[in-house]
Amino acid sequence: MMTSTEIRQAFLDFFKSKGHEIVPSAPIVVKNDPTLMFTNAGMNQFKDYFLGNKQSPFPRVADTQKCLRVSGKHNDLEEVGVDTYHHTMFEMLGNWSFGDYFKKEAIAWSWELLTEVLKIPKDRLYVSVFEGDEKEGLPYDEEAATEWKKWISEDRIIRGKKKDNFWEMGDTGPCGPCSEIHVDCRPDEERQQVDGKALVNADHPQVIEIWNNVFIQFNRLKDGSLQPLPAKHVDTGMGFERLVRVLQNKTSNYDTDVFSGTIGAIEHIAGKKYDYSDSREAIAFRVLADHIRAISFTIADGQLPASTGAGYVIRRILRRAVRYYYSYLDYKQPLLNQLVSVIANQFEHVFPELKQQEAFVTKVIREEEDSFLRTLEKGLKRMDELIDPIRGKSAPSAGIISGKDAFELYDTYGFPIDLTRLIASENNIAIDEAGFESEMQQQKNRSRAATAVDTEDWQLVHAEVPVTFVGYNDLNVPTRVTKYRKVKTKNKEQYQLVLETTPFYAESGGQVGDTGSLQFGDEVIPVTDTKKENDLIIQFTDKLPAAIDGATTAIVDFEKRLNTTYNHTATHLLHAALKQVLGAHVNQKGSLVSPDVLRFDVSHFAKITDEEIRQVEMIVNEKIRANIPVVIKEMPKEEALKLGAMALFGEKYGDTVRVVTIDPKFSVELCGGTHVPQTGMIGLFLITSESAVAAGVRRIEALTGPAAFRYLSEKVAEYKQVGELLKAANPLKAIEKLITDKAALEKKVERLEAKELVGIRNSLLQKDEIINQVNFIGDIVEVSNPDALKKLCGDLKNHLRDFVVVLCANIGGKASVAVAIADTVVAAKGLDAGQIIKQQVAPVIKGGGGGQKTLATAGGQEAGNLQRVIDAVKALL
Repeated sequence: MMTSTEIRQAFLDFFKSKGHEIVPSAPIVVKNDPTLMFTNAGMNQFKDYFLGNKQSPFPRVADTQKCLRVSGKHNDLEEVGVDTYHHTMFEMLGNWSFGDYFKKEAIAWSWELLTEVLKIPKDRLYVSVFEGDEKEGLPYDEEAATEWKKWISEDRIIRGKKKDNFWEMGDTGPCGPCSEIHVDCRPDEERQQVDGKALVNADHPQVIEIWNNVFIQFNRLKDGSLQPLPAKHVDTGMGFERLVRVLQNKTSNYDTDVFSGTIGAIEHIAGKKYDYSDSREAIAFRVLADHIRAISFTIADGQLPASTGAGYVIRRILRRAVRYYYSYLDYKQPLLNQLVSVIANQFEHVFPELKQQEAFVTKVIREEEDSFLRTLEKGLKRMDELIDPIRGKSAPSAGIISGKDAFELYDTYGFPIDLTRLIASENNIAIDEAGFESEMQQQKNRSRAATAVDTEDWQLVHAEVPVTFVGYNDLNVPTRVTKYRKVKTKNKEQYQLVLETTPFYAESGGQVGDTGSLQFGDEVIPVTDTKKENDLIIQFTDKLPAAIDGATTAIVDFEKRLNTTYNHTATHLLHAALKQVLGAHVNQKGSLVSPDVLRFDVSHFAKITDEEIRQVEMIVNEKIRANIPVVIKEMPKEEALKLGAMALFGEKYGDTVRVVTIDPKFSVELCGGTHVPQTGMIGLFLITSESAVAAGVRRIEALTGPAAFRYLSEKVAEYKQVGELLKAANPLKAIEKLITDKAALEKKVERLEAKELVGIRNSLLQKDEIINQVNFIGDIVEVSNPDALKKLCGDLKNHLRDFVVVLCANIGGKASVAVAIADTVVAAKGLDAGQIIKQQVAPVIKGGGGGQKTLATAGGQEAGNLQRVIDAVKALL
């Protein structure tokens, strides 16, 4: 039986023998593509070739690609672990042709690989072809059917509808018919009883699709129409985990050697045995074995768990896994982080980036687990409180958790909605999904509307040619617009322009996009930003020129670019200095390089001390004063890595890379950004702040050049001003004396206030009145702060039995109230100070507050209603 490693290699070797270049997997985290958070298909890294934005260096390629599907169109999270074949992170084996071969070769080679190399029995295979679509004016894919008939009997060729057999990249873009290959893994007895053909695409767990051959031949426009593409492409994807399952003769992906090592490790850690069943305990094993892969690889590729966006997707996956081991493996401490080494070792030679960052990824996952475990128990108790009253009720709306309660679990206890949905479904209870969405929408405060983008189709002005970027050397170039489109965001109209030749640097690698102008004769059009969409450089403007088809001059804002360049080169110096001071474990985890400031995130597990910051600043400024030449060369990636060039995890590099060297013994990095020719141009480097940004990640903010000098000048001026205000030659000593004097005065004031409170207490005891066997004291007192009211209540408690006390004060025109109730009165009368504050006090003083049953406080705007407060509380007795 072939191992999973041998199966993967057999695929790659086969296509290498067919003239394909074997390329590495792109990072699972997507950058420069506004339509995607994660790589969800093998073709993502090749989109520019299909869109015509870029020419592929190879007409044929093959690879194994890390993919993640948990949200949007490809939302498989609910099924993961419950069934035997859905996954969050999975490998997609694929082969591509960019305008080279088409259906004939793709179909013949897929059949050859599956039946001749991998030896899958031919009588277990079925294929589907696109049946056509009258509404779209698309005919039956006769060409694919004809090619298949050369290899498989016609009764095994199924006509598939558009849903299954017409592939589209998105709402717009390249698309085309596809041909799926399905395998029937059922025992022979079952196959004899029911024809496998009837079970294709019927969600049968043993009759599954393993390979999809997509024939990209159209472009979908925004109006829904289809345009034939000038060049036809092949894009195939085969689920690696499913293929291994078939070849290892298993009924579940989780029974293969792709997952067996992880499941064995979970058995060892949890002290339980995996029994292959559909029990919740067995599902927990599968959930953990799947989820740890997704979590580990996305963190290694640069996406940290967070509360929004792509980071929240990772947090959702992690928290789902934590809940499973907490509830069903009865494991109450962090478990996932103990599995990172298993995954890192398993994939060391396929996806080495995880092994290289094993300690960092382990630490991040451990801290995320710790954080969620602290709130999980409380959240589960709250969930029980919500579920218990619902159980057994038969009314149609009775078995539903309200949207408001589901949102409380999300907002207060960190429960993603799919986790709440999961727990509810286990108890045969539904969730008011619409109500939850409504609550979410209110919290987001219409943020979706604010970020919604309506993008029109490209309008061609001149024949399209690949964009030439000249902005490393030229900031003022003649060019012309090749195409443009209109985009609307929150009622604001903008235009995106593509130039034949552009000096504008597009936002990437942490560096912001250039601004500047386009000059069309006498008309000047400001360029407000420059971004990449995949590898297409797009300039943003607020209006179009009158003569968009005319010649133009593209001019970059020189000062902004120069200041950005100072900051980018300084970022490289900072990175190298941090490694020197803190250790080799330090790696970049994110950056922002703008004209005004540089921000740099690094992997480090402790606060960077003031002394370490001073050392880093000294090293960077020494390198600046040394005026070291910044040498930039292009070379093959392998050659650059041999030179010791630092490659950033999560970045996708081509075969030829740009290497930025600032002293070969100090800093050598792969970088596509803009840099100064010599470090002396930077002038000065200052770190302004250091903080924690995520588990195991520290953030440094710094200034360079003119901004650093301005900052220093402002600080010197402030220092002088402080000296003048204090009338002191040495302001620091004067401030130290002020702090000492202040502390002494505060102690003196505390002693005086304590004496004053004793006098007020004695006066209040004289006002004690008995109402229905309860000692009641209610009064407006003169105190300087709300805390004094609580102290008085505590003091009165020592001198009274069976009491209710309500004390009020007007402090600076604001109302302050404290209510104290003896335990005996709480028990006998059912009174609750916290509820009294919310129901009787807060509305009267137009404020809010809360507390315990025996002591609660409130503050409000209406200090004139304090007597009404006393009367309202007294009336309760």
